[in-house]
Amino acid sequence: MRPEIAVIGAAFAIAMSGAIAQGKQEEKGAPDRPHPTVENFHAQCIGCHGIPGYKTAYPVTYHVPKIAGQQPDYIVAALKAYKAGQRSHPSTRGIAASLDEEQMKKLADYYGRPAK
Repeated sequence: MRPEIAVIGAAFAIAMSGAIAQGKQEEKGAPDRPHPTVENFHAQCIGCHGIPGYKTAYPVTYHVPKIAGQQPDYIVAALKAYKAGQRSHPSTRGIAASLDEEQMKKLADYYGRPAK
């Protein structure tokens, strides 16, 4: 792996660790609000996956798929593959690396909901 990809992936993982830690703290006292970790990761995902026809230029030009409406099992499987290094996009890999299985399921359920 190229060093710059590893550095970017590590930076995302560190940033997301802080979001998870804050989310876990907020969970304890706010049962009436949506799961805060899902809110945090939704913001990370929607920036690329919510733009119709969006393409990234790093590390190569890549068409970014929309994930809203995807089957939750597919999303969980994809996140696990990124976390295990079987998929290589550095941004998604960094985010997935900091998720546990429960967080992956909650995120997948959020995106798997039918559109209103």
